Parts: sequence; C-alpha cells; structure tokens
Amino acid sequence: MGKTYERIDGRLRDFIEAQPVFFTATAPLSGDGTVNLSPKGLRGSFAVLDERTVAYLDFAGSNAETVAHLRENGRITLMWCAFSGPPNIVRVHGRGEPVFRDDSRWGELIARFPGIDHSRHGLRAIIVVTAELIRDTCGYAVPLMTYESDRPLHGSRFERETDESLDAYFHKKEHVATSIDGLPGLPLPLPPTPA
Repeated sequence: MGKTYERIDGRLRDFIEAQPVFFTATAPLSGDGTVNLSPKGLRGSFAVLDERTVAYLDFAGSNAETVAHLRENGRITLMWCAFSGPPNIVRVHGRGEPVFRDDSRWGELIARFPGIDHSRHGLRAIIVVTAELIRDTCGYAVPLMTYESDRPLHGSRFERETDESLDAYFHKKEHVATSIDGLPGLPLPLPPTPA
C-alpha cells in the first residue's frame, strides 16, 4: 500500500501541486508542549523548489506556532490528501525553516510564487522545508469532496494593512511573538516588505 520516494517529481509532484489544501504539523521539543496542526490553502501559495525542497507562504494570522516550533527544532510534516479523484495521501517529513522578510534569500524565494498576489495577505514569512522522508498511503477512508474556490476573506481582511499596521496587529496578538508554550515566534517588529 504505502511507498517511500527518493524525490518529489513526476506523478507525486503533479499530485501535490494539484491539491487546493494541505496540512502542516509541528511540535516543540518539550514532551508536554502543544502539538500544532494547521490547514493551508490559497492557490499559488505553495511551490516545489526542487526534488527535495518545498516552500509555502506564511500569511498573517492569530498565532505563529509553526514558526516558533521551526525556530526551536525544525521538525515539520506536510500532508496532502485527495478529496477528489483516486484516493491518495502524501506526507513529507522534514526540516523546515522560516525565512523572514529581512533574509537575503527573500527575493529569490518570493519569485517562486508568481501565481498569488502575496501583498493582499499580510505575508510574514516563507516556510522552506527540506524533505527527509517522502511517503504515500492509500487514503481509502478520506471522503470525496468538491473544491469550489478559495475563500476571499483572508485577502479582504489583510489587503488594507500596511507594514506598520500589520506590525501593530501582531503586537496585539498573544501568540504571535511568543508561542502558546512560550517559545519565540514571529520576530517583532515586523521587518518591512522588501521593495
């Protein structure tokens, strides 16, 4: 049933890139820390960078658990599952890192996402993941569902924000600069968007 892959290419890459939603899972090193599982969407916000590296855009939100966990230990699992077509689940287990706006790699990385207007969503980081284990499983019990469209709410909420107002928004949120478990989260003040 399950198969392990050496790289993200061919049919596997096509499957991953076609999915409108994926999930991320991270956890702190502490055994009693909070495990975080997050859905990710918005067409164009995910990219396969090479056969073992993927990235996604980390947009504004009320928490920064993934960023905090990656800053502490780098462990992350990404999962895609087929809600239409043949059943399939793909997991990429690896090491991730948040790349912030003031990182010298920002310009090169952001160019890999031409299919989305990231300025509308309060972009705060690009999460880069290097795969250590790539597996698929059957997904026979995943329900069939129909994708209608991306929700417009995130863009309509954050497109009016400037770098300054977005920084103020993050400062008001309890778990953006510091995670639920007290780990360093998003570095504040928020670096300005590169020109």
